[in-house]
Amino acid sequence: MVRMQWSGLLLLLVLGCSKGGQVDDTTVKQNLKQIGLALQNYRAQPPSEQTPRRHVLIADAEYYKDGPQQGRPADGTIPAGERVDILEDAGSYVLIQSDSGVEGYVSADALSQQTELIDGTVQAVEGSNRFALDLYSELASEEGNLFYSPGSISLALAMTYAGASGETQAEMAKTLHFPQDAEQLHQAMQVLQEFWRQPSKQTGVELNIANRLWGQENYEFRPEFLKVTRTNYGAELVELDFAKSDAARQRINDWVAKQTEKKITDLIPQGGLSPEAKLVLTNAVYFLGSWDSPFNAERTKKEPFHVAAEEKIDVDMMFQAETFQYGENDLLQVLELPYAERNFSMFVFLPREVDGLAKLEEQMTAENVRTWIQEVYRENEVRVSLPKFKTVSQFELGSVLQQLGMSTAFKAEAADFSGMTGGKDLFISAVHHKAFVDVNEKGTEAAAATGVVMAPTSAPIEPEEPKVFRADHPFVFVIRDNRTEMLLFVGRMVNPTE
Repeated sequence: MVRMQWSGLLLLLVLGCSKGGQVDDTTVKQNLKQIGLALQNYRAQPPSEQTPRRHVLIADAEYYKDGPQQGRPADGTIPAGERVDILEDAGSYVLIQSDSGVEGYVSADALSQQTELIDGTVQAVEGSNRFALDLYSELASEEGNLFYSPGSISLALAMTYAGASGETQAEMAKTLHFPQDAEQLHQAMQVLQEFWRQPSKQTGVELNIANRLWGQENYEFRPEFLKVTRTNYGAELVELDFAKSDAARQRINDWVAKQTEKKITDLIPQGGLSPEAKLVLTNAVYFLGSWDSPFNAERTKKEPFHVAAEEKIDVDMMFQAETFQYGENDLLQVLELPYAERNFSMFVFLPREVDGLAKLEEQMTAENVRTWIQEVYRENEVRVSLPKFKTVSQFELGSVLQQLGMSTAFKAEAADFSGMTGGKDLFISAVHHKAFVDVNEKGTEAAAATGVVMAPTSAPIEPEEPKVFRADHPFVFVIRDNRTEMLLFVGRMVNPTE
């Protein structure tokens, strides 16, 4: 059984998350399965003039066979969860055809909420994934293992974005690939968080999210900003005295450690929180998952791993021969290792050449990664050799975000976060991120935390024979929510012993 845990973000302006925060939109909360199916249908069959858009109803919908007539009762009801094709837009009613054979008119209002949620969620996910690979291109310049959580970073910065205005807001939207409609973004983030809160230990996967705001005592924040962070992110405000910076830092770090099962400690390093700080927004995510097909520990043995073309080390190499989703091309092999219930998977991108990591990383764009993942739809018998590994990465992301185009937010004289306080009195002084991953025979344990500190302004292959997927040299991997296609974690394994 593979176990994975991950924890989230901390923004020292900042961003916050509180474990178990309740979301007000009960319709979204009660119909995540239907929305998930609709998202999958949306991606599998995008709208066009030739292809009607397909949806899954998120609530029961009355229908009329020959068009609605005043005072006439409906001809029947299509239950929630039914898939329907939209055949024709008829103003306030829409002509549909359902999988159960019903063809008739339903109220456009019955579909509008779902349509908006799906559109917004698709945009938010695609934007987060583009940002994830933009970030990879910057972080990959450092040598060694690499691991981070773009899902957590995007979520934390989305809370910060709720208070941004003017040029600061525009730069953040462009850098983070956020949708133009801020309200749509926050609704989408709310939907995604509810998806991630659904798994439980009973199903073999547990994923919890926590958000919290930490604000300076007696410092005034706009009610509109606090409403967004509370309603869409479940983030309550806790007052601290940042003048006692070390005590405040310790309290925030203790909260992050608790939310991440102590996998992320000391997120804010000594001296990382200024006495002048006014707000810290934190997001913590914890994931515990079991492999759908666990490795047998008795088959793990010491084998060579090429840390470089001419250098090998002995590592604990796991092995199993099983049916997996697999793909390959001239550049790489791709393997999907699903977790229990298959809502989440690890995808491993293995270069064909022992020293092919750099060439692979040159092709690491959001579009290419999505294509590689789509190419693993064919099941094959695969002989899998994968090293056990454990690694921790920690970054101060301020300079990276500025390099990507988000510079104004970090300038005391130019930043505009007036949506938080009503004045241009805050800027981002630091963004801390720390991530942990442990891959073993049972599963994957991963954790991540991010902190933003704000201070006042001063192709298919025929399975003719078993495929061999031997990860005995550096590779890239991602952990994805298969329902929404969002990349939750991205990593690079260069040396499994470090």
